[in-house]
Amino acid sequence: MSGVLPQNQCTIDDLCINTIRTLAIDAIQEANSGHPGAPMGLAPAAYILWTRMLKHNPKNPQWPDRDRFVLSGGHASMLLYSLLHLTGYDLSLDEIMKFRQWGSKTPGHPEYGHTPGVETTTGPLGQGFANAVGMAMAERHLAAIYNQPGYEIVDHYTVVMCGDGDMMEGITAEAASLAGHLGLAKLICLYDDNRISIEGSTDITFTEDVALRFKAYDWNVLTVGDGNDLDAILGAIASAKAQSRQPTLILLRTQIAFGSPNKQGCASAHGEPLGKEEVRLTKKNLGCPEDALFCIPEAIVEAFKICVDQGKAAESAWQERLAAYTQAFPDQAREWDNAVRGALPERWDAGLPDFSATPAIATREASGMVLNALAKSNPTLIGGSADLAPSTKTLIGNSHDFQKDRYDGRNIRFGVREHAMAGILSGMSLHKGLRPYGATFLVFADYMRPSIRLASLMGLPVIYVFTHDSIAVGEDGPTHQPVEHLASLRAIPGLTVIRPADAAETAVAWRQALQTTDGPTALILSRQKLPVLDRLQYGSAEGLSQGAYILADTAGTPDIILIGSGSEVHVALEAAKRMTEMEDGIRVRVVSMPSWELFEKTSQDYRDEILPPDVTARLAVEAGVPMGWERYVGGLGVVNGMTRFGASAPGGVLMEKFRFTAENLIKEAVILLKR
Repeated sequence: MSGVLPQNQCTIDDLCINTIRTLAIDAIQEANSGHPGAPMGLAPAAYILWTRMLKHNPKNPQWPDRDRFVLSGGHASMLLYSLLHLTGYDLSLDEIMKFRQWGSKTPGHPEYGHTPGVETTTGPLGQGFANAVGMAMAERHLAAIYNQPGYEIVDHYTVVMCGDGDMMEGITAEAASLAGHLGLAKLICLYDDNRISIEGSTDITFTEDVALRFKAYDWNVLTVGDGNDLDAILGAIASAKAQSRQPTLILLRTQIAFGSPNKQGCASAHGEPLGKEEVRLTKKNLGCPEDALFCIPEAIVEAFKICVDQGKAAESAWQERLAAYTQAFPDQAREWDNAVRGALPERWDAGLPDFSATPAIATREASGMVLNALAKSNPTLIGGSADLAPSTKTLIGNSHDFQKDRYDGRNIRFGVREHAMAGILSGMSLHKGLRPYGATFLVFADYMRPSIRLASLMGLPVIYVFTHDSIAVGEDGPTHQPVEHLASLRAIPGLTVIRPADAAETAVAWRQALQTTDGPTALILSRQKLPVLDRLQYGSAEGLSQGAYILADTAGTPDIILIGSGSEVHVALEAAKRMTEMEDGIRVRVVSMPSWELFEKTSQDYRDEILPPDVTARLAVEAGVPMGWERYVGGLGVVNGMTRFGASAPGGVLMEKFRFTAENLIKEAVILLKR
């Protein structure tokens, strides 16, 4: 039992736990910013987990078979930073001292890729929980694919620590429901049940029976009544590991800001420094030196060193298993190595469909054909949709479903859980070894946006397949017709948005997505059939990889440039054809611009070649809000877009009524040229 004792009466466990607490409160006080309450309350559970139960090697944070630890309540970051420093990760005490300061490795919320040992970026509550579900799903799939009798190279747990705020978020409910359905037994959640949020006691908003709720999700639920009882915590985690049919929720009844004489159990301790005097009193209460900042007693240095010794031994044993596995199963071992490194296999894009003889096909249909061709050569490609696979065309035909006891399947049924789907995809990507994708209608991208944003922040190569991309959805009406969504997605830094104009561009878009390793890609696809362009006439669709390219041009400098994406490219081509046949013989260039982000990565010379600066008559056409297009049409150009929501009618009628026609483009072009 860890408690409030004079230092000379503390056990080594007490001393370690109280050092975690004091490091946290010192860093937060020095920064005059942060959240001390949760680190103080959770210190005993975190200590036991990291020193006795978690399989990890501080000297190799990327060891593939390590247990994953996710701090879903990222505001408690100083708990994680204290653990990382004390257990031997490459995080110095100087970095702890620079908590929340410019250039430090200890930002206010944990950031993946920024701090060694941080498995995912957390802070927006519930996201880490969904990430953890994705990590656990990845572990089960890779184990089912690669493990052989007597040669288990994938065998680890995912442990997520969350709080009351996480439990209130809808994404947690979505992800927990799916995790229970799938029986993810190697997923363990430590729930910090301190019953305090920023506004006060949680009973002002949150009075449900969380244990009963998770039992209904088919979770194994355990309770530890005292969050300072080390034996009880250890026993609960051991019990969770001993069963093999369900994920486990361990409810830890803790006290926020434990050890603080005046702030323990108070809402103010959630997100405010304790104050210098309260820090001093807390240290005195915990039996720690009152005036010493960032004090780490020598005795605990040796105590925490066990983590390095255990980690090295565990990884060494795994390396021996991997060596034996490689000798016994060389082909699988090579595939495993490629998967973990994220390397594309040889001839990864072989066998892509040829659409040249296809007169017209929806880009969602073309995408499904391309996906299935790629899936044959890319065994790490795995994903599904939020209950829309028949519409989004995202089922892998030569595989079965990923289900409980059939974890080798590559088709994931996410159910109507868009937000959890996106968070889970991020977790699968973070785990490494898989290339996940997820699909839904573009209008529902809003349900996924927080997870997409974090995937972009982390630079994860997740692929989002968004179909039914415009008002041409038709009869379902404005509730299902995305208008602002392209602009909204393009506003996210690091997300590559690609809206192909035909089947050939769709194939290149998928290839581009699989070759992108530094961030997510959103493929924006049509419900309606689109003509397949004659590539002998219009040039190779490989131009998509540059973001924009010339489809049609007339001799000499163009009088006007028509720019479009997706289905509207065909409207621009028809308008250009008629304009060049007009009596005045207008010189028109048509540019397909499927991706602003890819275009911006090209050289200035290339961009000027496609959009010559001296040609100021430019007309962009896209069935979405015009926001952002001004950067390409300039101050003298015009954008033909949507300035209102759509309506319920056949798609073709809507395109006509909202003036996405060749006739209207010609009219606007003529007016523009007369200015």
